[in-house]
Amino acid sequence: MAHGPLSYVLPESQRRTLDQLTADLDLGAGEVQAKRSAFWTMLVLSAVIASAGIITDSTATVIGAMIIAPLSTPIMGVALGLTRGSSKLVAHSLLFVLGGVVVVVVIGAATSAILPASSSALVGNSQITGRTSPGIFDLLTALATGFAGSIALARRDVAAILPGVAIAISLVPPLAVVGVCLGHGSYAAAVGALFLFLSNLVSMVLAGTLTFTAAGYKAEVMERRERRNRHTSVGIGLLLVLVALPLVANSAFTAVVSTYSRHAEQVADDWIAATPGASVSDVTVVGRDLRIAIQTPDGAVPPTQDLLEQLDARTVPGLHVTVVTTLGQTLDVGTTG
Repeated sequence: MAHGPLSYVLPESQRRTLDQLTADLDLGAGEVQAKRSAFWTMLVLSAVIASAGIITDSTATVIGAMIIAPLSTPIMGVALGLTRGSSKLVAHSLLFVLGGVVVVVVIGAATSAILPASSSALVGNSQITGRTSPGIFDLLTALATGFAGSIALARRDVAAILPGVAIAISLVPPLAVVGVCLGHGSYAAAVGALFLFLSNLVSMVLAGTLTFTAAGYKAEVMERRERRNRHTSVGIGLLLVLVALPLVANSAFTAVVSTYSRHAEQVADDWIAATPGASVSDVTVVGRDLRIAIQTPDGAVPPTQDLLEQLDARTVPGLHVTVVTTLGQTLDVGTTG
């Protein structure tokens, strides 16, 4: 039962019953065959759409995949199972989550084979670069998304589509990125996207568990299960802290990389200034890859060795430098030392 300020967020008059919520989130209850058929059909279609949108760097296409993605159902099913102390619902929902992860990753890898793109093109792909280096703000976003989704599920006056879309934003695209990166052999980027998905998953389960507990859905279980729920919530909270630590470290690393990226841009501007009418259009740093896109009037490129020598003095060692010309040619400059 929601009391005090919570009654404003989860008013009793609009709170859905436990049976109603369970019917929506338990894929093993009610019309099981229809639920599972809808889940797998829409998941496969959303994975194909998301993967194609990521490879073509189309934000609109990726958004379309989010709208139909059903992965929120078993994830919030895990949260409800933890709230109720139902190990059966938790285990059953986790199986669907795991199966969904495998399906989306495999489809992402297969789509990358059907719609090939060079590894250098992936470095400049905004759909990929934004999901392979997660930071603390991604964790905060996932928590907010989890609360938004679970509150929408707990209230009968909020459209049913909203929680699924909110949660799909943080789940399906990162998994599709994992598959696409694996398909192109970019294993480090795939690990980064997978870590983003896992941190989002933990955050949403924790947010959902807290919301469903506040809504009073555990009131019908035995006290022994309530104690077990508290222990489970503490465990999820500790797991969230463990997830947050590397994200904080990565945020700090990203800040450092941003500094070196500005230095690299200054170096590139000085280097390209020797060519009349030429300019630097973009400088991107992803992991250990430094990509410099230039525009030249006649396609001529100054000696790249001069660029590498200047970068050696202004950036960290170990950066793999490539230059992309106006004509789309990718030049492997070398590695900073």
